Amino acid sequence: MAQWIIFGASKGVGRHLVDLGLAAGHHISALVRSESTAKELGKLGVETYLGDAVVDNSLHTLFSNASPNSIIFSTLGGGDADFTGNFTVIKRAEQHAISRLLLVTSIGCGDTWLSLSPRAKSLFGRAVRYKSMAESYLQTSELAFTILRPGGLVNTAGSGHCELLVGEAHGIVSRYDVAKQLQKLAEDRQSYGQVYAVIDSQLRPNW
Repeated sequence: MAQWIIFGASKGVGRHLVDLGLAAGHHISALVRSESTAKELGKLGVETYLGDAVVDNSLHTLFSNASPNSIIFSTLGGGDADFTGNFTVIKRAEQHAISRLLLVTSIGCGDTWLSLSPRAKSLFGRAVRYKSMAESYLQTSELAFTILRPGGLVNTAGSGHCELLVGEAHGIVSRYDVAKQLQKLAEDRQSYGQVYAVIDSQLRPNW
């Protein structure tokens, strides 16, 4: 069973992915920034490394110990992680000949930028643009990639009704269901080189 390497494992989609991977019997490695998170995940059986993906040297030991057949998931986001963190992960994957990487960005990235409202652009446009840069770097790499662009992320229980769409989409989706989609796509060769929007048409925002 493939080793999973998860960036962003401390919370949100990445944390759900840890639970799903452990339940399925995968060996999981994760880079985390806090010792308390490392201890928490370590007790669950996760091989943890302390560091920050924004700092390239933080990734050396993790990738040196990784199998070339590993599957990398990056749910990194926020601040410099939107581009620099994802950039260093992609670069290290190429250097260590790990070919499979799944990246989580957001609706509005890349060719869907024009679909964002002026208000959305003013609120989180900077993050979307940096995530778009990470997408572009990944798409021009030699990696077998899949990119997921979820809609607004919420903490509701997974409904199991989220959809993968190509092109423009609007809506929200639970973090758990995004993690489930990542799990399903991890070894799906038909998803290689694909970019999907992820929304749940049965969920309605309460804001």
